[in-house]
Amino acid sequence: MRQVVLTFGLIAGTVLSAMLLITLPFQEQIGIENGELIGYTTMVLAFLMVFVGVKTYRDNVAGGQVSFGRAFSVGLLITLVAAACYVATWELIFYKLDPTIGDKMLTATAESMKASGASAAEIAAKQEELAAFLVSYRKPWVNVAITLIEPLPIGLLFTLISAFVLSRRRRTGGDVGSGERLAQLR
Repeated sequence: MRQVVLTFGLIAGTVLSAMLLITLPFQEQIGIENGELIGYTTMVLAFLMVFVGVKTYRDNVAGGQVSFGRAFSVGLLITLVAAACYVATWELIFYKLDPTIGDKMLTATAESMKASGASAAEIAAKQEELAAFLVSYRKPWVNVAITLIEPLPIGLLFTLISAFVLSRRRRTGGDVGSGERLAQLR
C-alpha cells in the first residue's frame, strides 16, 4: 500500500506544485480570479491520481477486490501526500520565493474593486480587513492550516467517489454471479 500511496500521491503533488511554481511569474497577468480557476482546475486534474491509485491498489495489491474502507484509506492517504506537497510548495513561495505576495494580493483586490465600481470607503474597509487577515496569515501554522484547506475538499471528494466506484466485496460461496451460474448449469 505504501508504494501505491507514495507513487500516486507524489504524482498528484508534483502536478499541484508545478502549477504553483509555473504560474508564479505570471500572477499579475493572470489575475486573482483566473488564478483561482487555473488552480482549482489543476487540482481536479491532479486528484484524478486518487482514482488511478485506488484502482491500481485494488487490481495489483488487493487481488482485484477492495472494501470501501480500504479504498477510502488508500485514497485519503494519496490526498494527504498530494496536499502536503501543495502546502510545502506554497510555504516556499510565500516565505522565500515571493515574500511580497500577500501585499500583491491586497493591491490586486483594491484594483479589482475599483474596476467593479466600489466606493473609496468600501475599498478602504476591505483593505483594512485584508491587512488584518494578512497579519495572522504570516504566522506559519495559520498559513499551513489555511493553505491545507484549499486542496483537501477536492481530494476528499475524489476519495469518496473512488472508494464508492472501485470497492468490491468478496463473494461468499452462496453469492454466485450470473456468469458463474450459467457455467454451473452447463
